[in-house]
Amino acid sequence: MKKIILLFLILTGVLIAGNPYVILVSFDGFRWDYVNRGVTPNIQKFIDYGVHALSLRPAFPSKTFPNHYSIITGLYPQNHGIISNRFGNLHSGEWFGMRTTKNNWWVGRAFWETAEYNGITTGTYFWPGSRLDDETRRPTYSKVYEHEKPYEERIDSLIKWLQFPKEKRPHFLSIYFDETDTKGHMYGPNSPEINLSIQRCDSLLSYMILGLEKIGLIDSVNIILTSDHGMTEISKERTINIEQMLDGLEYTATGGDPFMMIQPSEKDREKIKTRLEANQRHYKFYERENVPEYYYYSKNGLISDFVLIADLGWMLIHNDDLEKWDNYASVGTHGFDHNQLDMHGIFIAKGPAFKKGYKTGTVWNVDIYPLLCEIFGIPQPQNIDGKLERIGFILDFN
Repeated sequence: MKKIILLFLILTGVLIAGNPYVILVSFDGFRWDYVNRGVTPNIQKFIDYGVHALSLRPAFPSKTFPNHYSIITGLYPQNHGIISNRFGNLHSGEWFGMRTTKNNWWVGRAFWETAEYNGITTGTYFWPGSRLDDETRRPTYSKVYEHEKPYEERIDSLIKWLQFPKEKRPHFLSIYFDETDTKGHMYGPNSPEINLSIQRCDSLLSYMILGLEKIGLIDSVNIILTSDHGMTEISKERTINIEQMLDGLEYTATGGDPFMMIQPSEKDREKIKTRLEANQRHYKFYERENVPEYYYYSKNGLISDFVLIADLGWMLIHNDDLEKWDNYASVGTHGFDHNQLDMHGIFIAKGPAFKKGYKTGTVWNVDIYPLLCEIFGIPQPQNIDGKLERIGFILDFN
């Protein structure tokens, strides 16, 4: 009888997964090829002795909030509801912004919710969606976002949490750094300044490792390095003024830059459609129901009737964007077609759950959720977009 019980435990993954630690790190805007610039010795050790995917494919749109929530829910934006960094519900008149914490916008179950439901204590430092109004949907430990909070202090908090008594200690932790996104927008992905930011992220990894070594957990923790999207160069010369194009017509526009949603007035619907279709140079026009399936961006009522997606490096703008550009000369951005390699991020992992010195091709960010479920040996929800079979082969429980 004991042998049967032991076999059952092994098959269900309880003994295999044990009670692991996982730290999920987000370096916002850290493009897939930044690790190839010779300025990341600490990340290189992860690559040499852990798992390194060629790139991490984001969801569309390749924006910050949609993709952080895709990573942590295993859902595409059309299914988890965070369809951009800022967007409106044109029926209710409400608007979503990056400080919005009302529960109704955030659909799906974040991994920390699943983990807590299964008895695993969690903590997160600044991950989007971690501070909802409903406290039952939060990690046990979380922080209200402070953009200027020193990066080392963020890491210190995680290390402190890991020193709590075992019954209070989090086993799943996540942490966010904006460094490469902020500098990528300001200076572009090919600038000397972004190389310094890449080095900064590498030094933060070293700081985290030293902290784990001091508390004796370095050999027990699985660290996953991710990013929400990449970055590409833009310029004022590569812009398409949609407001000028639709002058005299009534509509509501949401977003801008690489993609834009247009909700036409009923009386001007056909005129707007005709103009947008006729002027398709450096962008693609779609009616919502005809957005190609590979974008996973049509099955949500918050998405406007018309969707515009710019070619890589081109920008969809309004009149006042030109003045803003003169005051703040952004030379890098993201949000384009998520299949464009410039929009891809990183996936690098090291720890007892992962294979050693293993390199693979592009992986999808929605698959991180089922991967986490497998590491912790907890049931994976059936109604997510992520699939373990696309990523589970990087694990090594032998």
